[in-house]
Amino acid sequence: MNRTALVTGASSGIGEATAKALLADGYTVYAAARRLDRMAGLAAAGVRPIALDLIDDASMVAAVEKILGETGRIDVLVNNAGYGSYGALEDVPLEEARRQFEVNLFGAARLCQLVLPAMRTQKGGRIVNVSSIGGKGGEPFGAWYHATKFALEGLSDSLRMELIPFGIDVIVIEPGAIRTEWGGIAHESMLRMSGDTAYGPYARRHARLHERAGTRMASPPEVVARIIARAVASKRPRTRYPAGGGARWILLIQRFLTDRMQDRLMWRVSQGGA
Repeated sequence: MNRTALVTGASSGIGEATAKALLADGYTVYAAARRLDRMAGLAAAGVRPIALDLIDDASMVAAVEKILGETGRIDVLVNNAGYGSYGALEDVPLEEARRQFEVNLFGAARLCQLVLPAMRTQKGGRIVNVSSIGGKGGEPFGAWYHATKFALEGLSDSLRMELIPFGIDVIVIEPGAIRTEWGGIAHESMLRMSGDTAYGPYARRHARLHERAGTRMASPPEVVARIIARAVASKRPRTRYPAGGGARWILLIQRFLTDRMQDRLMWRVSQGGA
């Protein structure tokens, strides 16, 4: 039986690595992103690039219809696309906050809506939502990003229960620090939004933390891709998988610290031990 997978945010990083991993496992893989030109390498390897914009409903509908028209099924949806726009909550315009929710949460939810009828007809499927360790705890200047990931975690838990009768599973992946474009985007937005405001001295220190995390403790995206491929292949996958970049240890530490202890620890780390 030919198995089909749709991977979003596949022009680089975790999405690109996941598309390659699922292709190697025998899937017909559709790699989705806004810019098709950035997926020429995937196309050469046998992956099928498809244009997809998570803030354009018509784009999402067209992508899913194209896949179903060509293969007749969608077995795996990997909701990987997302970004981290940082800055003090007081400084970030609500327009930017809403856009981050559109991409990180509502886009993923809409794709779930679009693929679920086919998965129910097939009597099976896997939805993989790429969250973050940031879906379990906050950090200074990341309020909106963390809010999207907390929301994605809650959405995933509720959806997983709803889909029990249909044999469809929902899996959450919680990456730590990963060597992708994400860190650069978060760093730039933090400085742009708050680098010269009342929060400036603190935001600039925290931006340096993102730089250090991106070089010292970050794992390659292939680490996350292997975990996604393993989870999809499992007959009974776990509901959550920490992945790379110290994720397992950070999540473990959070379980044993009070909120105030976590606040103090995160602030000290944020400010370089200041």
